[in-house]
Amino acid sequence: MSSLSRELVFLILQFLDEEKFKESVHRLEQESGFFFNMKYFEEKALAGEWDEIEKYLSGFTKVDDNRYSMKIFFEIRKQKYLEALDRHDRAKAVEILVKDLKVFSTFNEELFKEITQLLTLENFRENEQLSKYGDTRSARTIMLVELKKLIEANPLFRDKLVFPSLKTSRLRTLINQSLNWQHQLCKNPRPNPDIKTLFVDHSCSPPNGARAPTPVTLPVAAVAKPATYAPLGAHAPFPPAVAAANANALAGWMMNANPSSSIQSSVVAASSLPVQPNQVSVLKHPRAPSNTLGMIDYPSSDHEQLKKRLRASQSVDEATYPVPSQQATWSLDDLPRAVACTMHQGSSVVSMDFHPFHHTLLVVGCGDGEITLWDVGLRERLVSKPFKIWDMSNCSMMLQAAIVKDSSISVSRVAWSPDGNFIGVAFTKHLIHLYTYQGSNDLCQSLEIDAHVGGVNDLAFSYPNKQLCIVTCGDDKLIRVWDLSGRKLFQFEGHEAPVYSVCPHQKENIHFIFSTAVDGKIKAWLYDNVGSRVDYDAPGLWCTTMLYSADGSRLFSCGTSKEGDSYLVEWNESEGALKRTYIGFRKKSAGVVQFDTTRNRILAAGEDNQIKFWDMDNVNMLTSTEAEGGLPSLPRLRFNKEGNLLVVTTADQGIKILANADGLRALRAIETRAYETSRASTEMKIRTCACIHLIIFIFVMCMSVFWLTFNIWSKVLLLRFLAYLWVQRQLPLPLVGEP
Repeated sequence: MSSLSRELVFLILQFLDEEKFKESVHRLEQESGFFFNMKYFEEKALAGEWDEIEKYLSGFTKVDDNRYSMKIFFEIRKQKYLEALDRHDRAKAVEILVKDLKVFSTFNEELFKEITQLLTLENFRENEQLSKYGDTRSARTIMLVELKKLIEANPLFRDKLVFPSLKTSRLRTLINQSLNWQHQLCKNPRPNPDIKTLFVDHSCSPPNGARAPTPVTLPVAAVAKPATYAPLGAHAPFPPAVAAANANALAGWMMNANPSSSIQSSVVAASSLPVQPNQVSVLKHPRAPSNTLGMIDYPSSDHEQLKKRLRASQSVDEATYPVPSQQATWSLDDLPRAVACTMHQGSSVVSMDFHPFHHTLLVVGCGDGEITLWDVGLRERLVSKPFKIWDMSNCSMMLQAAIVKDSSISVSRVAWSPDGNFIGVAFTKHLIHLYTYQGSNDLCQSLEIDAHVGGVNDLAFSYPNKQLCIVTCGDDKLIRVWDLSGRKLFQFEGHEAPVYSVCPHQKENIHFIFSTAVDGKIKAWLYDNVGSRVDYDAPGLWCTTMLYSADGSRLFSCGTSKEGDSYLVEWNESEGALKRTYIGFRKKSAGVVQFDTTRNRILAAGEDNQIKFWDMDNVNMLTSTEAEGGLPSLPRLRFNKEGNLLVVTTADQGIKILANADGLRALRAIETRAYETSRASTEMKIRTCACIHLIIFIFVMCMSVFWLTFNIWSKVLLLRFLAYLWVQRQLPLPLVGEP
């Protein structure tokens, strides 16, 4: 197949993915063999859909292509065989052995015999090599890790694991350009052509004679999404397609923030039609770039792309497709509600965050300024760092005066960096601390910044321009961006009240920050010095926190009004409006309700001495738990990244770990490993002590036997000989030549 034909297949794959034709996408991937969708393969492997996996693999390789392919098919069929044995379905196991595994006997007959012998065992775990086989889910996960290594090493999959980088809706853009070109070639072009089909070339002939060619704005119906396409569930195997589904997110907020903007309609989101500069107003409050010392400008390509999207965001059919509710693939048992353990911190817990990869590693920030690193699997406090100023000489005079006046200080936020190498800590007076974590049971001081005048209310990490940065906000009404050396990159001004929280995010290659202030104002910022692009009111008009779902596709906020009414809502990003408001808060609160999200499906909030759960697609509360009691009126909470553990604060200055079935199994596995390690260490110490005692005993016995075997005269002679040696030692040695 030619290179252009191959590229056309990729364009069609992108189009099918954007239209949510999931099955068609994967059938074309398989039949063309151009792109191996690892995410789809993982989903099917974890679901145990073995026939579908082999069918999909058949588009890329066969069993006997090479040793990597043979190993891939063997691991899949072996897992299918073991699962049949684990279900005690011996008839199915025999069928798999004969039909699927027999082919490998010609390559390794001994291995095939050993696999066959598993049929004779009541439990195949009696086989020494399979003694550590766990449950089905964990076994599939382990198998999947091995399969991914084999696929990546297999030369047949080379250049097929990465989807090419394409602009959003590239096929639509090409069609749009073609129609514009056809219209410009018309002898009598109409100013507003009515294009109703793509099956034939476009032509138009106005009745009043020819007119000069003009740039054309085609109707949306020309190539926009037909209304008859049934919207399917969210599915995003290609990174460009993920961005395509959300490309107008911030642009939609900005456009709606300035209703008077004149924005020309376009046929597709990535239209190449010319638009005059005065046809779009990007800024809600234009202002001159700041010349503040220490700030730098990132390249403005993101800004230009954003303006291009704003020009095209008026297309209603392109931007306002409803998000369909997905059928639930989980149950209430998947919610972490069982109390796994309780740990005493010793001071009030203010903020918590789980490590992005080590799912039982938890950092806790306290009201006395201390931070603690816990391993909740071992129920062990790994390290504690009480608050202290690392270098007073670098602190402002205002901070030094504040510390002298009142030395008490509290943590306001702790957060892990996305790579898990850093912990950021924000304090209620001026400072932020940055610690490095390299896997040991210690945290190394990395950076101290006098970041804001007054309290630092929130801290987050972001990656603008592929550079890890720290975003902070504070009582001084400012948002600031710092690099890891402590240099200030940006300062965003515009809030009229202390800034309560920040939420950095990225849509495609557009990086931005949402911020909320204690007056309820929501603003959005690009990484430049132009000013805010959005000015909205949060429900309740007071303290609000914003969070994205794990896949970055949905935006939520939770906050409380000064009157104590709490609001948990989802935002429609394309319109900058509320999409749904969740129900379930029972009474007025004396503080701000905290919330978190997990698994792209669950919302949880702490209120009324309980933890309350919602399905993202249902405004009614799913369930709640009191976690066996002892929770404060507004418990703070945090999910780990897998969503199988949930940490909540207790009223007696401690934390509780709630878990679902998977979480409990993971914690028990950690406890078992720790117990076995401890037992092995204890046994080694016992053996060492026993050996020492045995050696001492043998030595004493030998000396006793030796002494008893001498008769009385031998003992007398021995004593006299020893006395003689002692006397000789006391006499001076004779001089040389002396008689």
